[in-house]
Order: sequence, then structure tokens, then C-alpha cells
Amino acid sequence: MQENKTRIREFIARFHRNLDLRDDMDIFALGFVNSLMAMQLVLFVEKEFEIPIENEDLDLDNFRSVNAIADLIERKQGAQVPA
Repeated sequence: MQENKTRIREFIARFHRNLDLRDDMDIFALGFVNSLMAMQLVLFVEKEFEIPIENEDLDLDNFRSVNAIADLIERKQGAQVPA
């Protein structure tokens, strides 16, 4: 899970240089993510981690922090059935 958190932090850092982002920081409340960035974040998670983000996953609490995003990824990856 730590590798996932690193990848998420690196993605957010592309848009916010010199950001000391802790895994529990609320990226929406702090203004790091707006509606356009939120969609980019969803697309990043889908592509980077090869998981589908369904409508029911589009809850702000799933994307509020690095920890929340990593938890969502872990849940979604655990729910995928191997081919």
C-alpha cells in the first residue's frame, strides 16, 4: 500500500510543487483539488492502478486524502476477480 501512496503523492505533486503532503491531509479542504483536478485524479486512479471507478465510488470521502484514495484502490483491487 505504501507504493500506492507514493504514486498518488507524486501525481498530486505534479500540480502543486513544493507541497509537503501528508497522507492524512484533506486535499479538498486545503484547496489542492478543484472539480477539474478531481476528475483528473479519478482518471489517474483508473489508469494507473487499472481499476474501474464506478458511480458509487465517486464519493468525496474516497478521494479526500492520500490514505482514502489508497484505501479505495486496495478495496477495488481486492474485489477484482482474476481472469
